[in-house]
Amino acid sequence: MSLTPNRIGHFHRWGALRGIAGLAGLAALGLLPTLSQQPQGIGQPAPWAASQPAAVRMPDANARMQMQEQQKDSKQAKFEAANAARRKQIADDAARLLQLATELKADVDKTNKDTLSLEVIRKADSIEKLAKGVKQKMKLTAGAS
Repeated sequence: MSLTPNRIGHFHRWGALRGIAGLAGLAALGLLPTLSQQPQGIGQPAPWAASQPAAVRMPDANARMQMQEQQKDSKQAKFEAANAARRKQIADDAARLLQLATELKADVDKTNKDTLSLEVIRKADSIEKLAKGVKQKMKLTAGAS
């Protein structure tokens, strides 16, 4: 049976199937040498591994463990840096609290016993807000360690 086009321009079915079968046979012949090779032993690198750059290769167990330790150390260093910054903020806020408290005491001493100025009330509110902020920062510092 020959491959002759029918009236639409398509080839007959059997001729096309023969062509596909021939291509499949050539592909199988090309795979035979790779299928006949010995399987890779444990601990031996795959033959394709040497041709790939180090950035593409999967790290071995030792390298993965080293990377995990580095990440852990990095996280610990970041945590300690954030904790130190928070402690510095607490110290600065505590100094500001002391300053505001002494100013408030001086302002209260200036007023008489029946009246409080609007400035004294505002200063007391700012002391309260600052004290709450210091308390929250202390909770974060103490809770994280």
